Amino acid sequence: MRIPGIILLFISVCSTAQPQYKKWSFQEPKMGSPFTILLYSLDSAGAAEAAREAFSLVDTLNLVYSDYLPESELNRLCARAGTGQWVPVSDNLFRLLRKSTKAGEASGGSFDITMSPVIRLWRTARQEGRLPDKDSIRIAKQRTGYQLIEFDTVQKRVRLQKKGMRLDLGGIAKGETVQRVCKALQEKGFPYALADAGGDIMAAETPPGIAGWRVAINQPESAAWMNAQLVLRKKAVTTSGDLYQHLEVNGIRYSHIIDPATGWALTNTRNVTVIADEGADADWLTKACSILPINKALQLIKKFPGAEVQIGVLKNNKPSYYRSPGFAAYFHE
Repeated sequence: MRIPGIILLFISVCSTAQPQYKKWSFQEPKMGSPFTILLYSLDSAGAAEAAREAFSLVDTLNLVYSDYLPESELNRLCARAGTGQWVPVSDNLFRLLRKSTKAGEASGGSFDITMSPVIRLWRTARQEGRLPDKDSIRIAKQRTGYQLIEFDTVQKRVRLQKKGMRLDLGGIAKGETVQRVCKALQEKGFPYALADAGGDIMAAETPPGIAGWRVAINQPESAAWMNAQLVLRKKAVTTSGDLYQHLEVNGIRYSHIIDPATGWALTNTRNVTVIADEGADADWLTKACSILPINKALQLIKKFPGAEVQIGVLKNNKPSYYRSPGFAAYFHE
C-alpha cells in the first residue's frame, strides 16, 4: 500500500457560505487504504446515503482494476496472457487500459502498467528486507512492455501477447476512481464533494463563499508540511514519495517506484506533486515525473493542458523545488 506524502486539511464553511449547508465526512477502508468522502449537504440522511452509494461504486471498480483480488476482471484477463485469445472486457477496464497505454507512449515508457512481474519481485524483497535477484529481474522484464497490449476497438477486446504478462493499475486506478466517485455524487445532486483514496484526491465544487479545498504537501524526505497549502477546486492532485514505503540496504534507500527501463527501484528520492484536470492523469503523471530527469518531467507536464507539477528534492539537507509555471498559483498561506 502506498502511503503518500499528502494530507487533506479539513475546512469549515466560512461566514459567506450558505448557512444551511453542512459538511459531512465518511471514511471506509477501500483499495488498500483509507478512502475518505467529504461533501456538503442539506441533511445528514441524504449525505450518508450518497456516501454509501459512492463506496459501493468504489467496490465495483476495485473488482475491475485490482491486481490483488484473484477474481478481479484485470486478473482474469492476465490469466489468458500469451494464449493468442482476444478477451472481451468491460467498458471500465477497456477505457483505463487504453488510457494507460497512451500514458506509456506520452511518457516514453516511464509509466508502464505491464511492470507487474518486476513489481512483485520488489514487493517480496521489501517484505524480506533484501534486494531482489538480478537474474530474476532480467527474466521478469522479458514479460513487460505496454506495446504488448493489443486492442480491438470495435468489439472492445484485449489481447496480451506474452505468456506470463501481468498488469498493475496501481499507478492510475485510484486517480480514476476518485474522479468517478465525484462524478457519481454530482449526478446524485451532491456537487460539493471531495474524494480521497489514500492521497489520490479529486476536489470537486465547493459551496458559495469557499475558494477551494485545502491540501497540504509534506517536504521532501520529511513528515513536516510545507508552510503554504494548495487550494483546489475542480482539480485532482496526487503526491508520490518514498517517505513511508521504501527498502534500505547497505545505506541505500530504494523507492517503491520502479524504473521500467532498468527494472530497479529509484534511489533519487523526490517528492512529486501533480495537479491535473483528471484524477487518472494526476495519478500516473506523479510516477512518470518521479522517474524522468527533472527537465523532461517538466516537458511532459506541458503536454497536458491544466496540469502542473512540483518536484521537491533535498540539496545539502535543505528542500529545493522545481515547478511548472502555473503551480505556485495554487498556493495559499
